[in-house]
Amino acid sequence: MNQKNADQLHSPTRHFSILLSPTPRGARLARLLAAEWMRDHEVPYGVTEAATQVVAELATNAATHGRIAGRSFRLALVTHDDVLRIEVTDTRGENLPRLQPTYPEGDSGRGLLLVEALADRWGVGLGPVPRKTVWAELDLPRP
Repeated sequence: MNQKNADQLHSPTRHFSILLSPTPRGARLARLLAAEWMRDHEVPYGVTEAATQVVAELATNAATHGRIAGRSFRLALVTHDDVLRIEVTDTRGENLPRLQPTYPEGDSGRGLLLVEALADRWGVGLGPVPRKTVWAELDLPRP
């Protein structure tokens, strides 16, 4: 067995997923649950702090820009192969996130700049209609 196969045996996939209401309270709960899950799964402190902020921004965006009455958003966290992946799925697939704020002098539109700064990678996946998933990945330090 080569080293890569041996490492894969010791890096199990861990997954967490929950539906939350698209409200400020739902976004806050997403942040709190994500922080607790990362602590329980011994995600290193520096990654946990950055990831908690990313979850807060993505969940707030889902509650603000992805909100449709009666439809929840989904938070998912996955660790695998030295990567923590954060996914926030909402039901406003036509409303894609923009990195640059429309009105730079306004208070809104800056959250994705923070995601860009904290995450190693991020992007958007579409579907199934009407959904979109905004995801971010943070590399985990190797033991």
